[in-house]
Amino acid sequence: MPTLSDLGQLPKRLVLGRPVRSDRAGESLLPKRLALPIFSSDPLSSVAYATQEILIVLTLAGTAYLYLTPWLAAGVVLLLAILVLSYRQVVRAYPSGGGDYEVARRNHGPFAGLVVASALLIDYVLTVAVSVAAGTDNIISAFPSLDAHRVLIALLLIAVLAAANLRGVRESGRAFAAPTYLFVTAILIMVGTGLVRHFFTSADVVAESAGYAVTPDAGYGEAGALALVLLALRAFASGCTALTGVEAIANGVPAFRPPKSRNAAATLALMGGLAAVMFLGVSSLAVVAGVTYTEDACDLVGFADCATEPQRTVIAQLAAATFGGSSVGFFVVQAATALILLLAANTAFNGFPLLGSVLAEDRYMPRQLHTRGDKLAYSNGILLLAGFAALLVLIFDASVSRLIQLYIVGVFTAFTIGQWGMVRHWNRELRGARDRAARSRMRWSQAINLVGGSFTGIVLVIVVVTKFTNGAWLVIASMPVLVVLMRAINRHYCNVADQLVPDADSRTLPSKVHAVVLVSKVHKPTLRALAFARATRPDALTALTVNVDDEETRALQADWQRFDIPVPLTVLESPYRDVPRPVLDYVKGIRRDSPRELVVVFVPQYVVGHWWENILHNQTALRLRARLQFQPGVMITTVPWQLESTAGHEDDERRDGPAPGDLRRGLTDDPVDVSPYG
Repeated sequence: MPTLSDLGQLPKRLVLGRPVRSDRAGESLLPKRLALPIFSSDPLSSVAYATQEILIVLTLAGTAYLYLTPWLAAGVVLLLAILVLSYRQVVRAYPSGGGDYEVARRNHGPFAGLVVASALLIDYVLTVAVSVAAGTDNIISAFPSLDAHRVLIALLLIAVLAAANLRGVRESGRAFAAPTYLFVTAILIMVGTGLVRHFFTSADVVAESAGYAVTPDAGYGEAGALALVLLALRAFASGCTALTGVEAIANGVPAFRPPKSRNAAATLALMGGLAAVMFLGVSSLAVVAGVTYTEDACDLVGFADCATEPQRTVIAQLAAATFGGSSVGFFVVQAATALILLLAANTAFNGFPLLGSVLAEDRYMPRQLHTRGDKLAYSNGILLLAGFAALLVLIFDASVSRLIQLYIVGVFTAFTIGQWGMVRHWNRELRGARDRAARSRMRWSQAINLVGGSFTGIVLVIVVVTKFTNGAWLVIASMPVLVVLMRAINRHYCNVADQLVPDADSRTLPSKVHAVVLVSKVHKPTLRALAFARATRPDALTALTVNVDDEETRALQADWQRFDIPVPLTVLESPYRDVPRPVLDYVKGIRRDSPRELVVVFVPQYVVGHWWENILHNQTALRLRARLQFQPGVMITTVPWQLESTAGHEDDERRDGPAPGDLRRGLTDDPVDVSPYG
């Protein structure tokens, strides 16, 4: 029969499932077919909004420059290929996980590692917020009536993602595999169908926004060459959102099945190839279909219902143009897109806890982030990520166009520092290598990382310049704050470790032990605390009470004599009716007179069965413990006394006759007037 304790665990078990033994950690390692959807959801899903972000920027100058979309997309794909090649070197050189953080820490030093860590932590949070907001947009594109509930939908989806990841990495992988593969298939079919119809049949693919015009923003109507170059660079920077999440596989190498590095490198290559084909296809189809997309729907000249109807996403417009607005194909594409965008946050839900665990192991984050939960997942990191992402969704009203301005600054900072760190890594390896073939492979890897570091550095400058005033400054300002915080945490842990190193004094026995039992009334908890104190055979034993009411104190002294208690009662005066202060002064006096003497304070405390009963009991005991714990050479021993209300909280069922604990609760003796201490 389940106990009350088991019933209390029921909601947790319904959400998380049964706990997993620590020795089964190896069973959570991933094959490539599950690793791909888990670690590649972010870069694959960015196909759904990266093209859209390019269009938003280009429409600042009207519709005349939308033809640049596939060319800018090609530039992003080229950079993606460079990054994939570069990170294949990272996963082989550093298979222990940590990715750019570990590379920067080992090759540039701790400070560079913290800069990378701060950038990645911020970007993981933004990945969840942006992906969930974009997924919500695609749900609303299929069902426009849900637009009024945008923020609520996003928050609920973050909660579902957190619960799925708390169940453990293998179960999360199975949950994410089907939507990821469905999305890839749906997008490839949509792009293939649309392009074939356009180039090889007479049936044109025309988006619903193809007939809309856009009035250029001030300054772009008669823009010169320099302004157009800056516009193209800004659009390219926005399109680089397609590159977020590429580093997730490098961070998650330990989660792969052996051979870990080879499997991670193969998964990285497959992810890059799929993302490149899909992104180029969607961008080309958007130009062919004449998609026009702006940050504010009312900037579209001809969109009469902009005040009441949401602007449909680029993917929704392409699916409607290819398959029909109410067709099965349209809803399949929208469902797959919404799912992959929402589940793209899984990349962050794997990367953030893993990086947090590495940082905690290096003593730059709280140790709780290194602790695995019931399902062998880093539960504290998952909950922390979900909380910050939900906060961003609330602050920015789940708006992709507002959240996207904060994006990719951090990830390109990590890209750049990490790639230049790999260049230094290969320099060090080359100095110790003698084999000609090995040296040749190292030089080739170094060249790849050199190109990667150069390109990502240039893009980082472009991103900072073009996005700074649009919100990127928030990320740039937050990174130093995180670095300072992590260094403060590290100093604290190092300080504590230094203080806890054993020395000669740590092994010296105390000269004497002085036991002090706190007394409020003569009742069972007091007598039990006195019995326990006497059983320890201290050198001195004091029963101590504080006089805050003369009449009650005289009654206590009378009871003390009536019960013939073989320990003298010491009464401390408290003219201002304060209990903790006289006790604290008394204990300090013992320590002052005999610094090597150990003082053990026995505090009777009631154990109650209902939370509201805690309000009625133990308040003075809590204050006393809080004050006494700061005193050196003082130990605090709590003597619990279970009241009758705790009967239902026992693990063992009640049997005939006296049950364990009945004597402590006074169930077998005549009742004595029990008044709580304080």
